[in-house]
Amino acid sequence: MVKPSPCRWITLEQALSAFVLRTEKTESQRHIRPLHWYVACRLVVEGGFPPEDITPRPPFEVKKTRRGRLLRHVPELGGTGERTVLGGLKTKVIDVTVAKPAIGPCLAVSIKGTLKSFRNLTNRMEEAIGDCTNLHIAYPNLVYAFLHVLRANREGPRQPEEVHFLEAEADGTIKTADVAVHEDDSIAEGIKRYYESVLGLTCRSGIRNDLTRYESLALALIQPRPPTIAATWPPAESPLRFEQLFDRMYREYDQRYVFAAPKLASRTARLVWRADSPAFQDRTSLDYLPRTG
Repeated sequence: MVKPSPCRWITLEQALSAFVLRTEKTESQRHIRPLHWYVACRLVVEGGFPPEDITPRPPFEVKKTRRGRLLRHVPELGGTGERTVLGGLKTKVIDVTVAKPAIGPCLAVSIKGTLKSFRNLTNRMEEAIGDCTNLHIAYPNLVYAFLHVLRANREGPRQPEEVHFLEAEADGTIKTADVAVHEDDSIAEGIKRYYESVLGLTCRSGIRNDLTRYESLALALIQPRPPTIAATWPPAESPLRFEQLFDRMYREYDQRYVFAAPKLASRTARLVWRADSPAFQDRTSLDYLPRTG
């Protein structure tokens, strides 16, 4: 059995590259796990969550000084695994979790990836609704986010890097069921139907709202060359855009665990890092802003 790799501080491009250019079976999870690392590390650097509260543990160390908190990148501190949470109906293994001592899971992110067979996407709806409901029954305050990345397989000849996971027709073109983007740049019907279905599962605000909805949800088409998130889909005005995913999580977390519970703020308030933290001297090309002040 191959030992899982520990969480690493990587860029979004590196995480997306592992997903769209995978060389192993999807059962290994190696193609999607780098996205877990990216999210976990971003929750520390941008979100201000202590690394020890996050699973998998990001490779950072926090030092408290008179002038504030210094954040240091320590690769050997990176952890592995996922947190198993007791839901209202059954236990659930969550990809990335923030849990506070004596409080429990406060923020969680489920990350899914689809490389082909886009006609079957709507079959995931039942799973997504069930997971969300299950966790919100046990933890109504939980800020639960869902990120689903889809490989933007383009209609036409199968590319060399796609041979090991995409089947082709007799003429060498990608099978229709695996096409995400047509030659005219239009989105495949299966993806559009899935998009319309999940629109109603996002933007839960307040613990008394619908338990079947996520606090934040994003869909993203990943272009393989170079590995980037497609800028034109979902539409610019859509609540399912990737760039909104983290801001919505932070906003709901602050509202529930800080502003609504001031007596707990000393334990729940998100941290602010010193701008001269060693971690930021190591990295100058982040695709998000560190939480400094």
